[in-house]
Amino acid sequence: MGPGPDRTVVSDEDEGLRVGPPKDWAGGLPAVGHALDIARSQMGAVRSVRTLLRVNQKDGFDCPGCAWPEGEHRSPAEFCENGAKAVAEEATTRRVGRDFFAAHPVGDLATRSDYWLGQQGRLTEPMHKPAGSDHYVPVSWSRAFEIVARELRALGSPDEAVFYTSGRTSNEAAFAYQLLVRRMGTNNLPDCSNMCHESSGSALNETLGIGKGTVTLEDLHQAELILVVGQNPGTNHPRMLTALERAKRRGARIIAVNPLPEAGLLRFKNPQRASGLGHGTALADRFLQIRLNGDMALFQALSLLLLDSADRRFIDEHTYGFEAWEKHLRALDWQQVLAATGLTRAELEETAGEVRTAGSVVVCWAMGLTQHRNSVATIREVVNFLLLRGNVGRPGAGVCPVRGHSNVQGDRTMGIYEKPPAAFLDALGEEFGFDPPRHHGLDTVEAIRAMRDGAAKVFVGMGGNFVRATPDSEVTEAALRRTRLTVQVSTKLNRSHAVCGEEALILPTLGRTERDEAGYVTVEDSMGLVHASRGRLGPASPDLLSEVAIVCGLARALFGDDPHVPWAEFARDYGSIRDRIARVVPGFEDFNARAPGGFSLPNAPRDERRFPTTTGRANFTVNELEVLRVPPGRLLLQTVRSHDQYNTTIYGLDDRYRGVKAGRRVVFVHPDDLSERDLADGDLVDLVSEWPDGERTAAGFRVIAYPTARGCCAAYFPETNVLVPLDSVAETSNTPTSKSVVIRLERASPRDRAAG
Repeated sequence: MGPGPDRTVVSDEDEGLRVGPPKDWAGGLPAVGHALDIARSQMGAVRSVRTLLRVNQKDGFDCPGCAWPEGEHRSPAEFCENGAKAVAEEATTRRVGRDFFAAHPVGDLATRSDYWLGQQGRLTEPMHKPAGSDHYVPVSWSRAFEIVARELRALGSPDEAVFYTSGRTSNEAAFAYQLLVRRMGTNNLPDCSNMCHESSGSALNETLGIGKGTVTLEDLHQAELILVVGQNPGTNHPRMLTALERAKRRGARIIAVNPLPEAGLLRFKNPQRASGLGHGTALADRFLQIRLNGDMALFQALSLLLLDSADRRFIDEHTYGFEAWEKHLRALDWQQVLAATGLTRAELEETAGEVRTAGSVVVCWAMGLTQHRNSVATIREVVNFLLLRGNVGRPGAGVCPVRGHSNVQGDRTMGIYEKPPAAFLDALGEEFGFDPPRHHGLDTVEAIRAMRDGAAKVFVGMGGNFVRATPDSEVTEAALRRTRLTVQVSTKLNRSHAVCGEEALILPTLGRTERDEAGYVTVEDSMGLVHASRGRLGPASPDLLSEVAIVCGLARALFGDDPHVPWAEFARDYGSIRDRIARVVPGFEDFNARAPGGFSLPNAPRDERRFPTTTGRANFTVNELEVLRVPPGRLLLQTVRSHDQYNTTIYGLDDRYRGVKAGRRVVFVHPDDLSERDLADGDLVDLVSEWPDGERTAAGFRVIAYPTARGCCAAYFPETNVLVPLDSVAETSNTPTSKSVVIRLERASPRDRAAG
């Protein structure tokens, strides 16, 4: 049912695009070869070997890619294909200096593709775009800090500034950054969590009392049944495949739940094992090809079928709200369930049977669950499903939200949050002798609205690519261009440098791979383990500063001789920051002593079966099932990554596992859905999303006939972010609804046809 023989199609943006059949396995020698090819092209052979052998080692640096944890015993090559790509892009020998900016005005950069921008190399010195100019020019660090301080002091209120953070920032930098922002008087600390796992945190805090997962890597290895839901680990967290393979060898069964058949969950050829050269390991024992947004219905149906095997002792001793939830569940409408999921009653009953016979169950999920309007309710239903049979707080069982960027969870632990808990603010204020602001700040969507409406006038981005990570691209870009000043702390060029305020600064920073004279930094992985990260390479330029040094330099320019915070000491010695973290953040006692060897943060549900919720117990919740109805002739779109991509960073133009080469403007559609629309594989179409405030169009996409769930389709972000309105967000978490976008396919306009 997939694409036919290899063929070539041409479009205005993807000349030479080729599409072949999708793969039914991941990893193997192609993964090794592709990783090494990119590493050699970016770093050279010798530098590649020296650098890659340090990735995720105890005396090395944490991979700047995903947040998947490392085990106690590590292989010499403790990285995956996409980790190697991330390292290669950061440790590249390519450079972007003043001559580049002299040759490329901002207007020119704005016309370039994300891939082209990212391939130019490392930023080497601070750059300033003066008001009224279309060129960045070199600027000294002291002058750059003065410009930022001047604009911040000129604000009518601290709340007119926005301080964004990406997930690659270290714990030390994140703590210093949030301290600066709160010392200034605002909680405007939006971060990338707002756009990914905010829905998970909202649901888990309410139901379990902690906004993180409750499993360790060893729990995953010991689980008898693992459900991988709305996640593509083969591309987004490839080292997870090794953990799943180990669980399989111990006898675990794996159920994959996804609208798309993902190669990594079908079969894994582990390149670090002899079997990886041959047949590999079949991972998913069952594939539930669910309709987009059908996950809540799935878990409610499974729970209803499992009520007769409830763990009543666990429920009575540790939970609250079971009776109300049970009553609600018994009224479940099976026709609604089947319509929502696209599955058969037999598939659901067989799956429930597998759960019933499993002694321990883990549910893993990622963006496929978190970016819908009902995402928080869906994840609450996942918790209900696990609580029903006592699958929280015991070995081999629990919730496993798989985080994306390498320290996104640590940033939140360090206080990067627009709605900080009172206990954190109390501890911060007591430690530094000032009164932190108590009112809630702006999350990412609210920050865009504030800039759009002129209520926020300064934007500071600590890493990331804000413009391409956010929804409603045209609105977001217009909002940033309306500000007085945008500041981007970055390692490499990206589109956020070309979409800037009246005045703009690019502040280049050290990467994870590079030596920092002020000491090592720390990160927290997706399972709550904190460990040190030590870069070894020489800096890409003598003019780079660390993120901590940039934060502290800005603070000194803004506050002068601050009687409350020793900013100069923080910049010289990261151990002094860790001493303060130890007194402010629970679980970090003796931080400096424990950091080199790593340690696990306390997790009450996992460690003690204690649930610090409002009821003091794990909460069952009642969630009304709403079936997302799609009008006739329309499809439900999810945005996805390609295999040559990590978040907004485009490493290449291929998606090896889905059979796509040399292009990105493609849309994956079931062949029967194409036939109903009188479209053929390879046709050029526009994607049009329909909303109460009007339509949005992403033009010029090639159709790929693909075995996705009927009525559903998929296309890559950030190209399709334009289709997601700023105001289409998840209830409670305010996360953009990038996984359930109603669209129609229109034959491409004459302009697009001519270009093709």
